Amino acid sequence: MEYTVNKLAKISGVSGRTLRYYDQIGLLKPARINSSGYRIYGQKEVDLLQQILFYRELEVSLEEIADILNEPTYDQTKALKNHYKKLMQKRAHLDKLIATVERTIASKKGGTPMQDKDKFAGFKDNLIDENEQKYGEEIRKAYGDETVNTSNAKLRGLSEEDFKAMNDLGEEIMLLLEKAYKTGNPASDLAQEVAAKHKQWLMYSWPNYSKEAHASLAEMYVSDERFTAYYDKAIKGGTEFLQDALLIYLDRKQI
Repeated sequence: MEYTVNKLAKISGVSGRTLRYYDQIGLLKPARINSSGYRIYGQKEVDLLQQILFYRELEVSLEEIADILNEPTYDQTKALKNHYKKLMQKRAHLDKLIATVERTIASKKGGTPMQDKDKFAGFKDNLIDENEQKYGEEIRKAYGDETVNTSNAKLRGLSEEDFKAMNDLGEEIMLLLEKAYKTGNPASDLAQEVAAKHKQWLMYSWPNYSKEAHASLAEMYVSDERFTAYYDKAIKGGTEFLQDALLIYLDRKQI
């Protein structure tokens, strides 16, 4: 079966403009251009579009999708199994949030009063699950299952005030990082303030603290592109700057 842009747009729910854009950036090229100048898509392209939409549903960027699909070792069946696993995890996240909303509604209507800690349980579980998906393998390899499990348990047990304080501090660190980066000096007072607040932020979930573990995490921020992408959201190059600031703070690097 072959499809024009309009026909493929109709069966997939993707706009014709989006399909043309995917062609322009090389993400999804048509099988051929017919004599009338229309893009024609075959079964291979239909299957590829499905894969792209799965990745988009999981909030993967177009650039990352292109890198994945262009990998010489890319296996479509393996990718589908991975999609299934991640979508099931995403559904589990949503189910927890829905359950929290339902309990909140029931409580507001005069049902069993809801404990404050339970109001945020779904959000905490969602944060933990997201961290496990993105970084779990690396973190568990670096620190061990017992440490990670204890950390997750501590995070789940945070009070409403502490959970909010942790999130607020995380946002403050990103804002300060951008300002500190502009100084160009990871040893500056502002950069060292970021490092100190980073330690404070970690302690909301870390069961115990050591300079060695903190330094190891700082190294991982730069060596793992997923961590780098997170902190580079504040400012490009911010992750390496943060690493330098942390290592100076931890006496692991000379000024």
